[in-house]
Amino acid sequence: MDPLTALTRVLPHRLLSSLARRLAYSRNPRVRRWLIDTVVRRFDVDLSEAAEPDPRAYESFNAFFTRSLREGVRVADPDPRALLIPADGRISQCGGIGHPDERGRIFQAKGRSFTAAELLGSEADAAAFDEGLFATVYLSPRDYHRVHMPWTGTLRETVHIPGRLFSVGPAAVRHVPRLFARNERLVCHFDTNFGPMAVVMVGALLVSGVETVWGGEEIPAYGKRINRKDYRGRGIVLERFAEMARFNYGSTVIVLLPAGVAELAPGLAPEAPVRLGQRLATRIPQVPQGSSDSL
Repeated sequence: MDPLTALTRVLPHRLLSSLARRLAYSRNPRVRRWLIDTVVRRFDVDLSEAAEPDPRAYESFNAFFTRSLREGVRVADPDPRALLIPADGRISQCGGIGHPDERGRIFQAKGRSFTAAELLGSEADAAAFDEGLFATVYLSPRDYHRVHMPWTGTLRETVHIPGRLFSVGPAAVRHVPRLFARNERLVCHFDTNFGPMAVVMVGALLVSGVETVWGGEEIPAYGKRINRKDYRGRGIVLERFAEMARFNYGSTVIVLLPAGVAELAPGLAPEAPVRLGQRLATRIPQVPQGSSDSL
């Protein structure tokens, strides 16, 4: 196990997160400049894609980290059947939920998995995704940190699940059991024209801030209880490829789809680099009820 992963098992996560938040939102010119310059240099951030390419123009490190992109630098796959990768980053894992070994389980790394119910905080919510598909995308500090819709959906409910703040880097994914089901996260449930879709925003070390386009800051400081918000009847519809949320630092987003609605795009594999808007999966044509036609 690498030293950082070992340290995250004993570090005071909440205290560090609180300190990191103060630094991230600081408008002190020296602090802001040092943080931005360090990340740009260490992670080779491509600011030519940003709507504001001048690192000195950002009022805080968080403003830099959640920067918007120039118009047209990311485009959605033109095939209307394509569900989209929701963020820049790398595929951590993707595949069938519970396939081929254990029902309802999501693969994390060799010898490690967790259940959809653990991730979503509900057996009932997880049942909708039995034998469906999942894709886990890891956002590194160099990546664009806004998350967009894989498919058009109507917001039904959000669930804030308090938890730890382990690192979600590759080493931690390999060594920390049930990592994504233990970290703090915001589960966003959408209704679509093929059924339910869940987009899970997973926090990480020094990260517990998630903002959504419909509610602003969604994760309260030091929350201790699962908090559900019901959005049914409010008519919050987000179109395919529209921005839905943002992280205040690098983290992970997990998309869950029900069984029989889509096939994962070929070529997606662990550690594969991906970009917002490229194809995640392709919708499977549905036979109308009562039809005897074959697909």
